[in-house]
Amino acid sequence: MNATGPDPADSTPSDSTRTGGTPADPTDLFRLDGRVAVVTGASSGLGDRFARVLHAAGATVVAAARRAERLDALAGALGERLVPVTADLTVSEDRERVVARAVEVGGRLDVLVNNAGYGVPAAAESEPVEHFERTMDINVTAVYHLAQLAAREMLPAGRGSIVNIASVLGLVAAAPIKEAAYCASKGAVVNLTRQLGCEWGRKGVRVNAIAPGWFPSEMTREEMFDDEAGLAFITRNTPMGRGGELDELDGALLFLAGDASTYVTGHVLAVDGGWLAR
Repeated sequence: MNATGPDPADSTPSDSTRTGGTPADPTDLFRLDGRVAVVTGASSGLGDRFARVLHAAGATVVAAARRAERLDALAGALGERLVPVTADLTVSEDRERVVARAVEVGGRLDVLVNNAGYGVPAAAESEPVEHFERTMDINVTAVYHLAQLAAREMLPAGRGSIVNIASVLGLVAAAPIKEAAYCASKGAVVNLTRQLGCEWGRKGVRVNAIAPGWFPSEMTREEMFDDEAGLAFITRNTPMGRGGELDELDGALLFLAGDASTYVTGHVLAVDGGWLAR
């Protein structure tokens, strides 16, 4: 069913614009040729994969993370359109430098993937408040500030896509796993995504999120995927009976980053093997 509403003549005109016209080849909707993207947390796991996928789709990718040697290896593997930037995203000046580098390299900023994240299981009644604060600094404050900095480049151009990496644990509890700080931070990312998507939608900047289920990463591999009990927990509680493979996020990323999703904003796309459907 198509949504209908008031006569457009009676409403405030929208400033939102599409990146381009309808392509002759629908597969071009997933191409990013000539565009500039920033990926945070790009030195491993999901971030490394996201940088590779956007690069393969044609984008110039500014890959940001703390570990310079891993970023240099990524740049060596992918070539000249991969620009490494060593940065600590808990530091405001480093966040500013990442965005400035993207604009310096390409003269524009089209895509921001807010991927960098942090989480360590801890019982809520004994978790040091400093641990909670660090989790929020990386998972929420950095995400908000980077989105703000990116928007300052995107809004005058009337185009851009911000993709926040949330989690199914921002939508449901992690229990019996003790992850109060992480759940709180990812819940904040979910609603921040909705709010920014609504604030900037009329100006051509889309803000969406991917909520992955259980995927192998530095945070999850040892305690969940390499641990017999952890893997059994994932297998038992995921309707598809397994954890995800990194390449199973590729389609969601390209959909939200490019022109295939020009009428999507404020949305949280779960890629979770059915976790939320239980």
